[in-house]
Amino acid sequence: MALAQAKSDATEARLSGLTIPEGGAAWAREARHDALNRLQGMGLPYRRDEYWRFTNPAEFLTQETPRAEIALDAPGFEGTEVLRVVFTDGVFDAEASDALEQDGLEIERFSEAVTKDIHWVKGLLGVLETAGQNRVDRPLAIFNTAFAEDGLVLRATGKVGKPVHVEYRRSNETAEAVLRHMVRVEDGAELTLLESGVGASRLNTGMEVDIADNGAFHHVRMQGRDHERRAATHVFARLGQESTFKSFTLSLNGMMTRNEVIITLKGDDAVAHVAGAALGDGRDFHHDDTVFVTHDAVNCESRQVFKKVLRNGATGVFQGKILVEPDAQKTDGYQISQSLLLDEDANFLAKPELEIYADDVQCSHGSTSGAIDETALFYLKSRGIPEDKAQDLLVLAFVAEALAEIEDEELAETLREQLAGWLERRR
Repeated sequence: MALAQAKSDATEARLSGLTIPEGGAAWAREARHDALNRLQGMGLPYRRDEYWRFTNPAEFLTQETPRAEIALDAPGFEGTEVLRVVFTDGVFDAEASDALEQDGLEIERFSEAVTKDIHWVKGLLGVLETAGQNRVDRPLAIFNTAFAEDGLVLRATGKVGKPVHVEYRRSNETAEAVLRHMVRVEDGAELTLLESGVGASRLNTGMEVDIADNGAFHHVRMQGRDHERRAATHVFARLGQESTFKSFTLSLNGMMTRNEVIITLKGDDAVAHVAGAALGDGRDFHHDDTVFVTHDAVNCESRQVFKKVLRNGATGVFQGKILVEPDAQKTDGYQISQSLLLDEDANFLAKPELEIYADDVQCSHGSTSGAIDETALFYLKSRGIPEDKAQDLLVLAFVAEALAEIEDEELAETLREQLAGWLERRR
C-alpha cells in the first residue's frame, strides 16, 4: 500500500499544472484523454518497479525542468544527402528545415495531422504504444501519447530516395520537449530515418512504426555532445510479412538516457534488428537500453546487439527480452550485451531474458563484461602505436559488431568517425 501511495503521490505531483492539448480532431483528443487516464491508473515509474530498479526515474518526475547548459553540436550526418527537418526546443523550425516534400513520401507535422477528421494516423496513434504495455508498464511512453504536441508524420509509399533527418536543437537552458513521430511504411516501400542533435534539457520522444508486408524501415540515431541531457525515448514497431526493421543508436555523453524499443513481429518471415553503442565517461553518465521483442509469427528473425564502453564511474544498463509466442515456430532470436570497463569504477548492469512457448526455435542470449585485452594492447604497443591510440583502436574493434548492424555503409562510416573523434577528445 505504501508503494502504491508513493507512486500515486509522485504521479499527481508531476501532472499537477499540466494539461493535455485540447485542439485537434475528436479522435486525437480521445487518444490523449485515454492515455492520461491510463497514466493516472498506472502511475509514473518508481525506483522499486521491476524495470526501473537499475535506473532512477527521478530525473523525469520533477515538475520543474532541470537546467542544462546549452551545448554546441555539429549537424549530424554531414556529407549525406538528406531531407532535413529541424525541431528547436521541441517545436518545428520551418526556417531551418527543408521543404517537406519528397518523392515516395507523404510528410507533415504531427500537430497538423491530428487536426484532420480523416487521416491514417487515426488508426495508429497510441495503438502500438498501448499494445506495448503488455507484460511491462511503460508509463513515460503513455505520458508522451497524452502530452506530445509536435513531431513528424511520415508515410512511405515507395522507395524513398534519401533519408529524412530529424535534427534537434536547443536555445533554452530549461527547454523541455515532448515529441511524437508516426511512421507508416506501405507494402514494398522503404524509408530511412535519421535522428541527431541536443534536443532539450529533458526530452521525451515517442515513435510508432507500422511496417506493412515487404516494407523496410531503417533508423539510425546519434545522441551526443549534450553532456547534461536527460532523455527518455520510445520506439514501438509492428512488422508485417517479409518486412524489415533495423535500428541503431550511438550514444555519447548525456547525464541520463533511457532508450526503449518494443518490437512485435506479426507477419511471417519478418526481420527485426536493434543495436546500439554507448560510450560514457564520468559518474554523471547513466545509459539504459531496454528492449522487448515479441515473436508472434512463423520463421522470423530478431537480433539485439548492444555494446557499452564505460570509465570513471559511468554506468551502463541493458534489459533485453525475447518473447516467443506459441505459434511462432521457426523463430531465430539472438541477443548479446557486452561492456568494456576501462577502469574499476565503471558499472554495467544487465538483465537478459528469454520467454519461449514454441518448441521449434533457435534462441540465444549472452552478456559479458571485461577489461581491455592486455595481450592485444601489448601487441599494438610493440608495433610502435602509443598506448592511448592503441586503446582507442581496441575500443573501436569492440563496438564493431554493433556498427555492423547498420545496413548503409556510408552511415556506418559517419558514426565510426564520430566515435573516433570522441575517443580522441577524451584521451
